[in-house]
Amino acid sequence: MNFVGEIDREPERADAEEALWLLRRWAAQADPTEVARLDPAIARLLPGREVGNYPDLSRVYPDDFRADTDYRASMPDLQNGPSSLIVGARAQIQHVGISNFRLPIRFHTRDGGDITLETSVTGTVSLIGEKKGINMSRIMRSFYAHAERTFSFSVLEAVLQDYKTDHDSIDARLMMRFSFPARVESLRSGLTGWQYYDIALELVERDGVRNRIIHLDYVYSSTCPCSLELSEHARQSRGQLATPHSQRSVARISAVENGGRRLWYEDLIDLARAAVPTETQVMVKREDEQAFAELNAANPIFVEDAARSFAERLLADERIGDFRVVASHQESLHSHDAVSILTEGPTFVSESIDPRLFASLHKAG
Repeated sequence: MNFVGEIDREPERADAEEALWLLRRWAAQADPTEVARLDPAIARLLPGREVGNYPDLSRVYPDDFRADTDYRASMPDLQNGPSSLIVGARAQIQHVGISNFRLPIRFHTRDGGDITLETSVTGTVSLIGEKKGINMSRIMRSFYAHAERTFSFSVLEAVLQDYKTDHDSIDARLMMRFSFPARVESLRSGLTGWQYYDIALELVERDGVRNRIIHLDYVYSSTCPCSLELSEHARQSRGQLATPHSQRSVARISAVENGGRRLWYEDLIDLARAAVPTETQVMVKREDEQAFAELNAANPIFVEDAARSFAERLLADERIGDFRVVASHQESLHSHDAVSILTEGPTFVSESIDPRLFASLHKAG
């Protein structure tokens, strides 16, 4: 029944009494949540369920109010409440915390300088089955306590220890993601431009063991070796002009620092470029475009070749322990992508993969 817009006269007392009777009859069968959703003021009209102070609640923000020690101590803290408040299974949670907490962070560079970059932080801790939850803001406060320092893995370890102690947790994880700019030179014209690399630093503590991990997304061009041979066959056998297909490709390289030896972001970028030299270009004149076509023809590569080429360089670097290479060749011939995953060591071994893993390698132009 809907009376809105149907009353064409001023309601009389009898109308109000009838409406009140109907409202009370409905409310007697409804639970308090349903009543509150309709209008909290209705509770004042129901026998035995009055809210005596409802009209007296202030709607003016108290600018001059200050929360002193006693007031803060009186405030409820549901998240740190007793285990009786736990919802669901009393199971251990491996990771709980915050993601995409952003702030400007200063980083060291290989040449001895510093650079300030907008950084996205993910911080998590483990939670035993008998604890209700964690105080999320403590993770941010722990991070801000070190935010003015120039960051390195040693600083990350100090942050990790702080919020691990604050939450009385066994395991913890901290990740910082940023876009790292580096000047690169064109192939032949001598022009330079800024190339941006998606990088993440990850510090993981599990069962008392800490691992320092660097993640790099490296974007390159991949020319299909099969397509190259077929194009040459058409030229030679039939005098037919043909071009091999190439596509923008991405490799996500994840490497564990071995024995605490410093692996710079620039080192990992150089390693990737040495393994697969057909990195996408920033500044290009005609001679650079021609050079890039020649470079691709000199380095045709399947997705399997790419994974193994990166692995060869990673295995040869003594600063690198376990690693993972996830490669995606985003086909120009097919409507699907060609992908591969190669791991070394136990750190990155997994029977299951994130269903959106390969989609996350697609890069906007």
